[in-house]
Amino acid sequence: MLPDPSRLGLFVVAALVLLLTPGPAVLYIVTRSVDQGRRAGFVSVLGVHAGTLIHVAAAAAGLSAVLATSVTAFSVVKYLGAAYLIYLGVRQLVSRVAEPADLTLDAEPRLSRAFLDGFVVNVLNPKTALFFLAFLPQFVAASRGAVPAQMACLGLVFCVLGLVTDGLYALTAGSAAHWLRARRGVALTRRWIPGTMYIGLGLVTAFAGSSRSK
Repeated sequence: MLPDPSRLGLFVVAALVLLLTPGPAVLYIVTRSVDQGRRAGFVSVLGVHAGTLIHVAAAAAGLSAVLATSVTAFSVVKYLGAAYLIYLGVRQLVSRVAEPADLTLDAEPRLSRAFLDGFVVNVLNPKTALFFLAFLPQFVAASRGAVPAQMACLGLVFCVLGLVTDGLYALTAGSAAHWLRARRGVALTRRWIPGTMYIGLGLVTAFAGSSRSK
């Protein structure tokens, strides 16, 4: 079900270039990691790519074509995703941020919320579905048959690569959280910077044109 080695190698290179280029998903992961630490960042990565699996399955089943052909469906999903990002920003702005000595970055409720938020943010991104609809078929050999299975396998490879690259973003950004936790007087900054970034991502998602999904 996988393409030949040369085609697979080309797919890996192209996927890495796309994954390493910062976009909304990467910015979400970085923001969460800076705000709540490495563990929350890693859980956010898992949530984002659990959402990616939904888009891979939709592309393999041909459901992504609905978004490509229906302006209404595309707009509904896009604005839902934008609204959810803005909701995350507003929630962050009105939340109480603890002082550094009281922070518990590894709290389980925050980790479950980080996973759910990452999942919803990526599922409600129609450009991710269109990305897979346009990207995966370029590396599928129709002559080998089982096109949906080939697309699903390539999508899984993409997810594994994404776990690695986004995990590195979470690791790097999460280190800043521990630096901030060691300093007093940063509670207001920890509230406003992530909050405004989420709201900014929501506005970009709502008003952006045909930019890349990741």
